[in-house]
Amino acid sequence: MKKHNFFAGPSILSQYTIERTAEAIINFANTGLSLMEVSHRGKEFIAVSDEARNLVKELLEVPDTHDVIFLGGGASLQFCMVPYNLLNKKASYLDTGTWASKAIKEAKIFGEVEVVASSKDKNYSYIPKNYTIASDSEYFHITTNNTIFGTQMHHIPEVAIPLAADMSSDIFSRPVDVSKYDVIYAGAQKNLAPAGVTIVIIRKDALGKMDRKIPSMLDYKIHVDNESMYNTPPVVPIFAALQTLKWYKELGGIKVMQQKNEEKAAVLYDEIDRNKLFVGTAAAEDRSLMNICFVMKEEYAALEDEFASFASKAGIVGIKGHRSVGGFRASTYNALPIESVQALVETMQAFEKSH
Repeated sequence: MKKHNFFAGPSILSQYTIERTAEAIINFANTGLSLMEVSHRGKEFIAVSDEARNLVKELLEVPDTHDVIFLGGGASLQFCMVPYNLLNKKASYLDTGTWASKAIKEAKIFGEVEVVASSKDKNYSYIPKNYTIASDSEYFHITTNNTIFGTQMHHIPEVAIPLAADMSSDIFSRPVDVSKYDVIYAGAQKNLAPAGVTIVIIRKDALGKMDRKIPSMLDYKIHVDNESMYNTPPVVPIFAALQTLKWYKELGGIKVMQQKNEEKAAVLYDEIDRNKLFVGTAAAEDRSLMNICFVMKEEYAALEDEFASFASKAGIVGIKGHRSVGGFRASTYNALPIESVQALVETMQAFEKSH
């Protein structure tokens, strides 16, 4: 039976990426060695790292004012690296979910943090709007997509101060005006590669302004100067990331990915809104294209476990909702084919018919 993979992360990868990475794990670049055992400073892997960085720049149209680096530690490490490198006195944050609140917690270690708005009052089911950002803040931090709660920022605010963004769960899903940001970071395990590597896009002139001494491993400038080779990088995830980036380019680039994602999301949201058994949890105007959250309507809540079992038998995997929301979450990342979304919709329709 074909499996339809809706896991939120680590998540589905393209067959293109999986097959080429598997081949390299057996024999990397015709060296007769596994990708897992080669030197990260060998010419073959240096070429991989360079090409991956250049493809990130090409696909996202990264201007010359910015550098691209690959780091370990996941996006969670960036929760402290961003303020370590950018926060002297005060920063502003938008609280839109679990990961935003974790970033706020870490930033408070380094200086004053102003939370300009929060959607916690309604269990993060919407994106706050019409807030004011203090002009004396050194940067404004946003989380563009909220994996757990299924909301996404469809309009990035125009701000007069530097902008920092966690794009872990929607990077490469739509075009980004990188010039607006001082730093963009993203864990790879949604739209790029296996867990273990994080992309950071950093404005060059944002660095070197801190009063504090920054430990070497947490200093963006050291990683930029060493072209992501200050310490041993996560070799296999970077190689896999390169394959995914090549796949995006072959498909036509990020605008094509956006179109595909909008089509997939529309198919599933239309069914959620039509089906008498289910209801979406996120505000309609803030619904995510990447993580689609829904629950049984109150009068059908007793059917939740039955539907989960029904879906599993149909090959639908990874749709159990996060405990903070409950119900179901279908993650429709770039690599998920529309056929899988259609399979989920057909399963929802069949379950509705049987009840």
